[in-house]
Amino acid sequence: MRYKQLGSTGVEVSALCLGTMAFGRWIDEDASVSILETALSQGINFIDTANYYGKGQDEEFPYGTGASEEIIGKFLKGKRDQVILATKVGLPTGRGRNQSGLSRTHIMKEVDASLRRLQTDYIDLYQVHHFDPNTPLEETLSTLNDLIRQGKVRYIGCSNFAAWQIAKSHTVSEKINGDKFISVQPPYNLLQRDIEKEILPFAESEGTGVIVYSPMARGLLSGKYTGLHDAPPPESRAAHGEAKIRELFTARNFELVGQLKVIAEKYNVSLSQFALSWVLNEKTVTSAIIGASKDYHVTAAVEISDWQWPEELREEVDEVLRSF
Repeated sequence: MRYKQLGSTGVEVSALCLGTMAFGRWIDEDASVSILETALSQGINFIDTANYYGKGQDEEFPYGTGASEEIIGKFLKGKRDQVILATKVGLPTGRGRNQSGLSRTHIMKEVDASLRRLQTDYIDLYQVHHFDPNTPLEETLSTLNDLIRQGKVRYIGCSNFAAWQIAKSHTVSEKINGDKFISVQPPYNLLQRDIEKEILPFAESEGTGVIVYSPMARGLLSGKYTGLHDAPPPESRAAHGEAKIRELFTARNFELVGQLKVIAEKYNVSLSQFALSWVLNEKTVTSAIIGASKDYHVTAAVEISDWQWPEELREEVDEVLRSF
């Protein structure tokens, strides 16, 4: 397992980060604990969750239940110092007013709820889940800095921010003489490469950590989906009704997946491993979040986490991507 510094901090995190969006949602506690045990045994020291993760995500009005945090909190008893623990705030935790967003009121309430569920005194990386246009950045950032001063949070980061939003946040942090976001968490994979335009150059310039999610395009790059109009596998995200995976179901994407699968087979790796390795070979990426529903998903990811691509492979894949 390779490790990198998280942004410009001295903290080292594994190249793979265990994502836990499905814990307490599609994956029960026993299976979640087994995955967590496997991850730690394989050298993964970075865990990402959110107060939003749990069965509530699938309700007609999606809201956070904190189920994932609860499972992780129970598991980490006696192991807390072995991991860098990241969670998030900002998405709805109920239908009421002030139960979402990045106001001081909501953040202060939710950080205590997360700490309670995680059964810990501190959160290593506290991330805002989305940009909140209704709350002044000064309010959000001053609140997050108060949490750092109180010892509840070690570092702060953002998720799903555009480059200009991070830049503006940095300016506000300087204005209030506060800590800056040390990391950003965007989607990145062979099918979704928007961050190459601005996020990656910005992060490299500013020393911001890049923790990417969905390196396998929510499972489309696993090869489990056979065609645009075919029925999805029974235990897949699409079968569970996740809308975002369906958004990726296009003729163009299925054609590209087919060509990438041919290249992966030449190197005797699965398409999932190939897609993940492509992300890890992007020098600006700090860590890639992997979702796992089975232990072998973790071990298969770890197997290729150190694979440094030869130049000819990079060129071959680049040529395929350019054709699309």
